[in-house]
Amino acid sequence: MKVIVIGGGVAGAASAIALRRIGAEVTVYEAYAEPAGQVGSFLSLASNGLRVLRSLGVLEQVRRAGIEVPRQRMWSGSGKLLGDVPRGRAGGDALHSVTLMRGALVETLRAEARAAGAVVVTGERLVDAIPSGDGVRAVFSGGRTAEGSLLLGADGIRSATRPLLHPGAPAPEYAGLYSISGVADGVDTEPGVFNMTFARGGAFIHLAAPGGRVWWAAQVADPVEPELTFTDDEWLRRLAGIYRHERLPSAVVAASTELHRPTSMHKLDAIGVTHNDRIALLGDAAHPVGAGQGASMALEDALVLAQSLAAQVSVAAALEAYDDARSARVAKMAEAAGSNRDAKTAGPLARRLRDLVMPVGVRLFYERATSWLYTYDCGELPGTRSAGI
Repeated sequence: MKVIVIGGGVAGAASAIALRRIGAEVTVYEAYAEPAGQVGSFLSLASNGLRVLRSLGVLEQVRRAGIEVPRQRMWSGSGKLLGDVPRGRAGGDALHSVTLMRGALVETLRAEARAAGAVVVTGERLVDAIPSGDGVRAVFSGGRTAEGSLLLGADGIRSATRPLLHPGAPAPEYAGLYSISGVADGVDTEPGVFNMTFARGGAFIHLAAPGGRVWWAAQVADPVEPELTFTDDEWLRRLAGIYRHERLPSAVVAASTELHRPTSMHKLDAIGVTHNDRIALLGDAAHPVGAGQGASMALEDALVLAQSLAAQVSVAAALEAYDDARSARVAKMAEAAGSNRDAKTAGPLARRLRDLVMPVGVRLFYERATSWLYTYDCGELPGTRSAGI
């Protein structure tokens, strides 16, 4: 079986590894000349995503590229501790969440995909996907074409594959938040703790990074999508004003030595159609969720899709099985992500109520409320086979 993967990020590279493990011939086409590199902010992998990496045989490689973060602490803007919980895992799970730069994760997964035998082609943007016999022909902007049994759209929230599969699919919408992140020096921060402050202007995240540095990200609530064209100095002055009421975020911003490219955060309504007989979407192309689960959900998609292809007698049957296996969990995650966004854009009254209720709620209900997410296990891949459907 020949598989065309569109997108060389987390979802695309992980699906390439999984598909090579079941014996498929895989070529990944990435629109950007260099999709990885040390650009952008950090991301976290929860225990459910780490189990997928273990099933794919790449867990230790990813762990070496990041840092383990066993705990998460949530703070009010006034500095009150609202909750201290295991980060991205159930309390008794020894598989600790890993935080790493997005570029480092992409580089690691892409190297493993190539080592597994996948071909990665960069600088090629998909412009059309045409039925061709029992398969599909992909057409790229430079005139290149490729034929395969299956085309996977793993090309993110601004997917070029999605409108080809479903011309009526909704477009991404601004979610009322934008994110800017960076690195600070000289701020005393306990290692192994993911700190989230629910500030007046939006959530502020920081954690201790290697070399005595601090990684931070400001998720700023703003009903109007900004232009994102400020200089670094202008951004720092803007953030200093936004977080002037919160002591620790202010200190981190003041100690910043490096900024990453700011991004608007978007949401996508349920798109209805995520596959046909020869094309399927996975990761953010199908269901951008955020809430610290974007990468982990993409990894789950990649493994479950490969399992479905290995178990079924046709591509069409495999894609139906994949959709059946993922739809309910993805819908529940999308609902949780919406609640997560609402918490970060809460008004004054909602913030005061949260500060009162959250410490009790976290202590009594957190473990039970998150068990469906963190204890989930997609299982293993079948043994490598030389022939596919």
